[in-house]
Amino acid sequence: MKKVLITGGAGYIGTELANLLLEQGYEVTIYDTLMYDGSVLIPFFKDKNFSFVKGDILDKEKLSSAIKEKDVVIHLAAVVGYFACDKNKRLSTDINVTGTKNITECMNDDQLLLFGSTGSNYGKVDGICLETTPLNPSTLYGKTKTEAEEVVMMEHKNSIAYRFATAFGVSPRLRMDLLINDLAYKAVTDGCLVIYQSSAMRTFIHVRDMAMSFLFGIINADEMKGEVYNCGSNDLNYSKRDVCEMIKEKTGCYIHYNDFDYDKDNRDYEVSYDKLQSLGFDVSVTVEEGIDELLSVYKVLNFVDQRYLNTGFPEIN
Repeated sequence: MKKVLITGGAGYIGTELANLLLEQGYEVTIYDTLMYDGSVLIPFFKDKNFSFVKGDILDKEKLSSAIKEKDVVIHLAAVVGYFACDKNKRLSTDINVTGTKNITECMNDDQLLLFGSTGSNYGKVDGICLETTPLNPSTLYGKTKTEAEEVVMMEHKNSIAYRFATAFGVSPRLRMDLLINDLAYKAVTDGCLVIYQSSAMRTFIHVRDMAMSFLFGIINADEMKGEVYNCGSNDLNYSKRDVCEMIKEKTGCYIHYNDFDYDKDNRDYEVSYDKLQSLGFDVSVTVEEGIDELLSVYKVLNFVDQRYLNTGFPEIN
């Protein structure tokens, strides 16, 4: 039985991933500061193969102890998104870059490292992004994740990095600051959407498929290690207007398109996922299916707590 450590495992992706790995018979340890909410982990403690360590990836001594004797480390701990990073510039650099360096320095060569990177590394690009496309991050988030990815690929050869498309969908620890999740929520609660740069292209992946990609990486590590992969689907490249029209069709919300002003997160790119798909990985959840499940949740539950907005931590600049 492989022993897996998930840093940031109490988060949006980590909770979905931990559940999947436990179902597949892995021994799973979550390493997390519980900055947002630890109650999402309660169901996991029923599984004898689950354990938890409350810790910070900046605490190298505790991190080293947690990593010791693990077969696989999946590194998800990060300050995520342009808004959160701009609000906490120093903390973002410390966690996203220095924390990643700590992980690579605590691991031995036999341990597999899977790193959750991001398509935000591409920034604003003409043409279709391949793994070889020069990186041009336009936000602090993208810049710190680009630097962290470089650390992983240079310092730990037994590693796989995924440049994920923009996540969407329901997980045990829901995030409201993601584009589709946010738009669906506003359509239900406000009945209207105001959209900037509606023609900007984005690419998407359901959080469940993100979890599946890590399982795929563990299983196929010998073939995949030492490489970066775009992770998403060629069928899920959409403009912001495309997504809004899907939501409008399902909710009847009003949409105001304002293409004269700009969003702070001005990413605009299409991505090719041929490299990973050629190895046999593909997604299973469409954007429309993800919107349906989000709308089902939003019509029942009210998400006003700051932890769902990914902003509920102290400002440290």
